[in-house]
Amino acid sequence: MSAEISSNRKALRDFHISDKYEAGLELKGTEVKSIRAGKVNISDAFARIEKGQLFLYGCDIQPWETASTWFQHESKRPRRLLLHKKEILKLENASAVKGATLPCLKMYWKNKRVKVEIGVGKGKTHSDQRHDLKEKVELREAQREVARFNRQ
Repeated sequence: MSAEISSNRKALRDFHISDKYEAGLELKGTEVKSIRAGKVNISDAFARIEKGQLFLYGCDIQPWETASTWFQHESKRPRRLLLHKKEILKLENASAVKGATLPCLKMYWKNKRVKVEIGVGKGKTHSDQRHDLKEKVELREAQREVARFNRQ
């Protein structure tokens, strides 16, 4: 029973994702209203561990129009992610490897709460990206041939 809010297709293109973790997100009231309105962008979002806590950077949640300036939030402020301590330690060990990063893969609703899926990713080279594109084109052509064969 989860409805997707936003997904980061760029992260799946640029990284080999080995593990995925579900994390809660610490939000303000106006941020929740903006997310419900669909004014969120996670294309550049990534996680970083600081002092034993996990923070989400680069997540752009636009300000809520009707809120006063007193209750308004910053659009790109770092937001704390809520995970168990053991999971944070696993992520810290995984991100300590050279070339590893923690991109945000998607944001979704789960039981009236906003959840974020964080992946442990290692950057793809240009040739890896070309290889993935070639496989995708070959698969599309094969499906096209099967569909053409089944029509006859």
